[in-house]
Amino acid sequence: MTQIKICGLTRPCDIESVNRSKPEYIGFILNVPASRRNISFGDAARLRALLAPGIAAVGVFVDEPLGEVVRAAGLIGLDVIQLHGAEDEAYIKKARALTRRIVWKAFRMTDAFDPAAAEASPADEILLDSGRGSGETFDWPLADRVSRPFVLAGGLTPENIPDAVRRLRPKILDLSSGVETDGVKDSDKILAAIGAARRADENLKR
Repeated sequence: MTQIKICGLTRPCDIESVNRSKPEYIGFILNVPASRRNISFGDAARLRALLAPGIAAVGVFVDEPLGEVVRAAGLIGLDVIQLHGAEDEAYIKKARALTRRIVWKAFRMTDAFDPAAAEASPADEILLDSGRGSGETFDWPLADRVSRPFVLAGGLTPENIPDAVRRLRPKILDLSSGVETDGVKDSDKILAAIGAARRADENLKR
């Protein structure tokens, strides 16, 4: 089954929406001032406390000092550490060892993408994205150069999810702007996205 992550939650009503729709993961953008979805560790901890059991919380970091990643993991109660900057293999290994959490590492899908680096990454999961919160899809054939399972991000919407699942068979779909209206999470779009993924999975079985 294709799993779903709804990223960039900032409000208690966002948590209420995901508690109803039941994605496998949700994400908090932490200490990334350039992102309009950025929230503090304290606010993330308060939202995490409202999250229904069975939904894993992902903390998204960009070149954050390891000590702060460790502090956030404990304070918030993160289940997954997602690294979206220039973190190298040594950083990834230390992050896993110090936090004792699953680690995801993002790779930007441009013409300069190095599939060998993604294949060899010590991260538990690799994430393929067009950029940091760009809200745009990348050239999907680039993903054909990756043989290991991956998280697919970038411009995913309820409308293009069926094609993404059929063509790329991602392990996890990571959505943010595609389930928003006027820059905030939309409960109806979240439900539509999850429904689209579930139907796409069923169609693959036929």
